[in-house]
Amino acid sequence: MKKNEGTVDRVLRVAVGLGLLSLVFVGPQTMWGLVGLVPLATGAVGFCPLYKVFGFATCPISGRK
Repeated sequence: MKKNEGTVDRVLRVAVGLGLLSLVFVGPQTMWGLVGLVPLATGAVGFCPLYKVFGFATCPISGRK
């Protein structure tokens, strides 16, 4: 599992993930905020399965073809 996300992509994913996850605790307090776990996890790991499927990468040294 090679990393396929660049630094900016990862930071944005973590920020968006935390923002969505905060909806569970503050604001409308909806369980839809749990969707934020997906970008949070992919940003923390540095690998996005959809990027792999479509052959896309934002990481400069990902080795994509």
